[in-house]
Amino acid sequence: MREMNESVEPPVLEISDLRVAYGSRTVVDGLAFRVDRGEIFGLLGPNGAGKTTTLSALEGLVKPLSGRVVVNGVEVQRYPIEAEALLGVQLQSSSFQAELSIEQIVKLYAGLYGVRLSRAQIRESIRTLGLGEELGKRFKHLSGGQQQRLALFIATIHNPLLLLLDEPTAGLDPQSRRTLWKRIEKLRGDGSSIVLTTHSMEEAQAVCDRVAIIDHGKLLTLGTPAELINKHKDDPEVLAVAHGAVTLEDVFIGLTGDEIRD
Repeated sequence: MREMNESVEPPVLEISDLRVAYGSRTVVDGLAFRVDRGEIFGLLGPNGAGKTTTLSALEGLVKPLSGRVVVNGVEVQRYPIEAEALLGVQLQSSSFQAELSIEQIVKLYAGLYGVRLSRAQIRESIRTLGLGEELGKRFKHLSGGQQQRLALFIATIHNPLLLLLDEPTAGLDPQSRRTLWKRIEKLRGDGSSIVLTTHSMEEAQAVCDRVAIIDHGKLLTLGTPAELINKHKDDPEVLAVAHGAVTLEDVFIGLTGDEIRD
């Protein structure tokens, strides 16, 4: 995890007073935060907290009741095409055309994004993903880790300024998870900012520069993992679930409760 410095540049992402409802049920309720350039920002919360809906609003897929989402100065609701060009999105379960090979998928999406890649460049890109020997394999025959690596590459093929990742390492083995995070760190090093959701508090504590914990669509707390641990380490609810030194997971459970959510 990198050391954060005060940035003189405007944030890559600004969300203010974001409210989203499905019928009479409000699922995002006045959410506000920013993401700085080169930052890995964790959006954490239990099932039903509003994380995926927030990401959908960032992508312009749902219309908020109120509030603003601004990506690099571009308001998503007013200029959706311009904003979309700045974004890369990887969902928890990415699905490509099952019968296409890796090479065909990369060629197809490069064309859709207007990225010019020669066949040699496509093959070299696939090789750097560790999939060189799987060049002609159909997507449906790839392992979960291979599919996630390919999905991340497709999401970033146009060098997006802001990358949205929804549970990117869910279901992956430790080796695949480490490989994926090396790729994400490289993207950050190349200038991308990342917003991710994860249910792994250990992962969030290790890789995120800052995290926001939300529940019932509201922001509960925000800061670096170390700041949140220090801020809440003496909360009675946190101490009640801690076993030894307080961790980010203890803070998360102390603030959101220990009941299982569907």
